[in-house]
Amino acid sequence: MPPHAGKPGNRITKKEPSAPVNYNDLTPDELAMSDGGYEATETTNEAIENKKKARINPAEKYKKKEKSAVPAYGKTPQKKKTTDDAGPVTNDMPLNKFLAHAGLCSRRDAADIIKKGTVTVNGAVVTEPGFKVTDDADVKVEGKPIKRSINLVYILMNKPKDYITTAEDPQGRKTVMDIIKHATTERVYPVGRLDRNTSGVLLLTNDGDLAQKLSHPSFEVRKIYEVRLDKILQQDDFEKILNGVKLDDGEVHADSLAYGDKDKSVVGIEIHSGKNRVVRRIFEHLGYDVRGLDRVMYANLTKKNVERGKWRFLNDKEVRLLKYFNKSKGKTS
Repeated sequence: MPPHAGKPGNRITKKEPSAPVNYNDLTPDELAMSDGGYEATETTNEAIENKKKARINPAEKYKKKEKSAVPAYGKTPQKKKTTDDAGPVTNDMPLNKFLAHAGLCSRRDAADIIKKGTVTVNGAVVTEPGFKVTDDADVKVEGKPIKRSINLVYILMNKPKDYITTAEDPQGRKTVMDIIKHATTERVYPVGRLDRNTSGVLLLTNDGDLAQKLSHPSFEVRKIYEVRLDKILQQDDFEKILNGVKLDDGEVHADSLAYGDKDKSVVGIEIHSGKNRVVRRIFEHLGYDVRGLDRVMYANLTKKNVERGKWRFLNDKEVRLLKYFNKSKGKTS
């Protein structure tokens, strides 16, 4: 018997290099010898089991190639973002708008306050009005915490004389806020200004967007005043006011002008200019002393049924009309 013979009954086949072995076609004894060796080191059953374990299913092979644990070009695989992975949803807004919505002042005035360096956000001083903040930001003005208002409030006041149109007065004088101190728990502020000796229609709200719109020159908010002069308004001065009066800060035109029913020292003037004390300055420029100034209309709101020094809340219809007031005019920035 040749020295390389196996056990009796075995058919010995040496693997040919040019012909790959098909394990499925081998007998158990051939499978035990199929690695090209001539001496079995395992029993026939052990060899069969080991070959089965080593055998790779082609389908599994291709399945593994579909997703590689190591991405191409050495990049770290990125986890796809989901709603659960995202952080809390927040509404970013400019800091001056945040202060306006908190009922502190208008956006324009808020910008001036911020530039003075008296506002902190999460403990850091911010001087840029456009700095973005979220609803839950820790915002303070001069050390006082500020929170955004959720409930919008709109108050119409018939302002009396000798009251300052501001939220606080460092000199301790009476302000319009004293009149409405029991009206609401929300922080509201005056829209526009009436000087101390001017009476009439005044709007107070914590709606920063509306306040910004009504205060912006591009919306040409309609304002009508009753003016009581120390003498009769001369006809040539009447015409000058309609044609334009040059003041220190520019020329101003009245939209309309009319004498009172009987007394020509009492006139009504409609104007949309937002310049400070503009009505008084027009008449003073022409040599008249303004004895009384009363605003009878502002943005189509009148003081009808509101006594001097009293106030009322606007109804829903009035609020809607205000929000759509002069909508076709220019947009605020």
